Amino acid sequence: MVEDAVPLEQVRRALVIKLRHHGDVLLTSPVFATLKRAAPGCEVDALVYADTAPMLADHPAISQLHSIDRDWKRLGPLGQAGAEWLLLSRLRARGYDLVVHLTEHKRGAWLTRLLAPRWSVAPKQKSNFWRASFSHFYPRSNHPLRHTVESNLDALRRIGIQPEATDKRVVMVPGAAAEVRIGSLLREHGLDAGKFIHLHPASRWLFKCWPAEKVAALADALHEKGWRIVLTAAPDEKEQALIAAVLSASKTAPLDLSGQLSLRDLAALTAKARLFVGVDSAPMHIAAAMGTPTVALFGPSGDKEWGPWNVAHRVVSADFSCRPCGLDGCGGGKVSECLTTLPVEQVLGACNELLA
Repeated sequence: MVEDAVPLEQVRRALVIKLRHHGDVLLTSPVFATLKRAAPGCEVDALVYADTAPMLADHPAISQLHSIDRDWKRLGPLGQAGAEWLLLSRLRARGYDLVVHLTEHKRGAWLTRLLAPRWSVAPKQKSNFWRASFSHFYPRSNHPLRHTVESNLDALRRIGIQPEATDKRVVMVPGAAAEVRIGSLLREHGLDAGKFIHLHPASRWLFKCWPAEKVAALADALHEKGWRIVLTAAPDEKEQALIAAVLSASKTAPLDLSGQLSLRDLAALTAKARLFVGVDSAPMHIAAAMGTPTVALFGPSGDKEWGPWNVAHRVVSADFSCRPCGLDGCGGGKVSECLTTLPVEQVLGACNELLA
């Protein structure tokens, strides 16, 4: 029993802040479900970066989704100040009793001071400014075998809320528009739900990626077993170059939808796939959230901390004593030998296990 637990019956509105990347934001979704289940009378809001907002859009436990646009800085000092002031005014109008800050981002500390909630919780830090900004602190878990979902939920454990197993599912809602668009695309290309494999080999960090020729070989091998292959990637120039190299090396012409789908489109697509194959990236987490069996290739990053959550999956990684190292390639050279040396047969074997 937490001695200084927050009296949830007195919490009318709560704000959860997560200012990180897409996958990080999606893995906070159990925090909203847990808080709403423990305090059903509380309205739970979220604050994220604008580009990551689709990860939480229409989440059933979220009342309002607020966002910070990283492009505000392009508006000039006055324009940015105006945008920041409008956001602060909207947040103040909500009258939050509780703020849950899930990172060490200093903006969260400033906002908490300006919003002046009665209770607030954040990761433990040593700075006096930080310690004076919040009422409760939880230790950040650095255990390499503990998943990020559990680490996020520590914020609620610290204020007296114990998550239940049903709270811990990662949720993403594609939305009606995405469902319609993907349904139309599948019909256009003669694809049936459950009859294709979704292959997303790219990441914004190329040191997390498998070589294009091996991706192509895997796609060809799966095609020979009777599966249609759908390739996706972001519009980013480097990711598009990787897809171009895969298509050039492939003998079977996978369907290329790279650069054509929004994040919510991607969720609707992968929900229809029989299997998802990809690297440590946001689309991998999206596939897991949609309940699609997942084969995930891991190199420098830790699969215990960042692997597919609560879904049938296989993690494929090399038996290197140095992994996970967390480096951007071996020696910081942007190429990860623990990935480049992964044989196609090992990944294909993992696919076959989940397809059986």
